[in-house]
Amino acid sequence: MKYAIVTGSSRGLGESIAQLFLESDVHVIGLSRTANDHLAAIAKENHMMFKHIPCDLGNSQILDQTCHEISKIIFTEDTTAIYLINNAGVVEPIEQSLNIKTDELVRHVHVNTIAPMAITNYFLGKATEKGVPLITANITSGAAESPVSGWSAYCSTKASINMYTKTAALEQQELKTDNKVIAFNPGIMDTGMQEKIRSSSVSEFSRVETFKGYKEQDLLKDTDHIGGVLVDIVTDENIKNGKIYNVKNYL
Repeated sequence: MKYAIVTGSSRGLGESIAQLFLESDVHVIGLSRTANDHLAAIAKENHMMFKHIPCDLGNSQILDQTCHEISKIIFTEDTTAIYLINNAGVVEPIEQSLNIKTDELVRHVHVNTIAPMAITNYFLGKATEKGVPLITANITSGAAESPVSGWSAYCSTKASINMYTKTAALEQQELKTDNKVIAFNPGIMDTGMQEKIRSSSVSEFSRVETFKGYKEQDLLKDTDHIGGVLVDIVTDENIKNGKIYNVKNYL
């Protein structure tokens, strides 16, 4: 019996990943602020379990409690593997650094960096304790390696996730566990995040016209396609611990 934990499962890439797991005989726990009736229906059709757990990843005080609740569901005598997909993320604030308010920055870092690190840390410990292999994929971005004006927060948090991925993976290798930690760059997709980016002003985000062009020229990838690439990677026995995977190498 296999389980997947998918953050940001209510829409976009997270919804696509959750659906693909359910169609691949993997039970799914979805973490998001809003529910998704479509995933519940898919689970029923495939005789699988989908459980939505409401969670605001910007509130670090509830993370351990939420992880404990999930643990009681997924760690059973029949569990053979667990997949953790840290997909949830925010791009806001899209603004020049000198104009970003501290409370906006704090929430951004909580959602994009603290939450995926804390959740991964928790389940690495539990999986090792229970003797169940954990495969973790942290969703990253090309912005982790290339500075983008107006995205100081987003570039910084994605860069930190890449380094966390490499470090956590190194630790698991040294401990000789069966756990794997990777990052995955999905490229540009047709999601709500892209809508927010396109609604920015030029003063906030100098490349806004470029991103509008991606939509106009139909260059945004379908989330089902991208989700399929990720699910194939994490379920592959030859997955490379600590690797930063890029979807462009699979399309």
